[in-house]
Amino acid sequence: MYRRRTFIKNIGIGGLAMLLPFEALSQKKNSIIILRSSWQTVNIGDVGHTPGVIALLEKYLPDAQVLLWPTDVGKGVEQMLIRRFPKLIILKTEADQDDAIDRADFFLHGSGPSLTGRKELTKWTSRTNKPYGIYGITYPGNYAFPADRDKYDPADIPLMSKARFCYFRDSVSLTYAKSKGVNCPEMGFCPDGAFAIDLRDDTSAQSFLNAHNLQPGKFVCVIPQYRFSPWWEIPEKKLKVDSIKANYNLKYKEHDNAPIREAMIAVARQTDIKLLIVPENETQVRIGKEMLYDPLPGDVKAKTVWRDHYWMTDEAVSTYAMSAGLFGLEMHSPIFCIDVGVPAIVCHFDEQTSKGYMWKDIGLGQWLFDMDKPKDVARITPAVLDMIKNPKAAHAKVVAAQRFVKKRQEETMCVLKQNII
Repeated sequence: MYRRRTFIKNIGIGGLAMLLPFEALSQKKNSIIILRSSWQTVNIGDVGHTPGVIALLEKYLPDAQVLLWPTDVGKGVEQMLIRRFPKLIILKTEADQDDAIDRADFFLHGSGPSLTGRKELTKWTSRTNKPYGIYGITYPGNYAFPADRDKYDPADIPLMSKARFCYFRDSVSLTYAKSKGVNCPEMGFCPDGAFAIDLRDDTSAQSFLNAHNLQPGKFVCVIPQYRFSPWWEIPEKKLKVDSIKANYNLKYKEHDNAPIREAMIAVARQTDIKLLIVPENETQVRIGKEMLYDPLPGDVKAKTVWRDHYWMTDEAVSTYAMSAGLFGLEMHSPIFCIDVGVPAIVCHFDEQTSKGYMWKDIGLGQWLFDMDKPKDVARITPAVLDMIKNPKAAHAKVVAAQRFVKKRQEETMCVLKQNII
């Protein structure tokens, strides 16, 4: 885990923000912030960035008006956001967005897989000299084969350098950006905005648990994944099958998911805990059945539930909050878990970008496993069993990570506030 001294020395905090308590900074009354976020709706993680960052703005800049500039808030996401944030204004048309640029005091690029909103950020900088900041991204964030992972857009460098702050959600991205010449005056690590999510749908979550005889605290969640999400399987995306990535997935799918199944078998046979296979993105509903549920031995399958349909982010968070923990091959469901005080193990591979390293950054390196390192793979099952059998120790790790995350949230929000004074 980073220590405070290390942060000050290596990545900065924002001078004024370090010298003054948060309450000493008086926010400009009725300031207007554009939040560029909500990247897609077929992944609860990409949905979760937005309510997390808005919750932080609500807490630390309560007088600010937030204007959400989304890519997609369909499939019930808009309604879910408005239930939690009734004052939220969503910029749906180009006219709305142009007007917002004229009225807003600050443009905040939200957390995400890369500098996803570069087009809109560039539009902001071309039309105004008003300040902007980047809050918790991975960079360059290419979900790609090795030859393409380090590719970046040279135009990103001055765009990030001229920001009032440029925060990265993993230290690998921070190092990479510096190596390419990003010299923003305030650069550092910032927890993914999803760590602040407080959406809930306890009613739907409890209804599902009741229907499948799952008791709160007596089940763990499990998530499968391929090396590359097969987005072409989702009709609305209208994508052609990427045969190269599809064949690559075939090559690695057993390699990656078999160790997860082995941990599931150990949990079922060595504890009284049941298992719930859940999706983080929409393609993982099918993958969960294929790679985790169907191959299980009969006795383990009897203690396992496969969720056979996708879900909203609020129901997912409520479900995780009722679980005893989570493990699998994804990132944001574990983030949601830590946020609600539940332990979570992250298994990852480089095709998912460097985002997984945020687990080390927040002090949970013991729960991070590289699927291409045999020694790491061999440690997955023991780590899962230890998490379940020693809940007090697991909870202590979660609390330490929460404490670190909340401190960085306050420090980074303080930097934002000082730039809107």
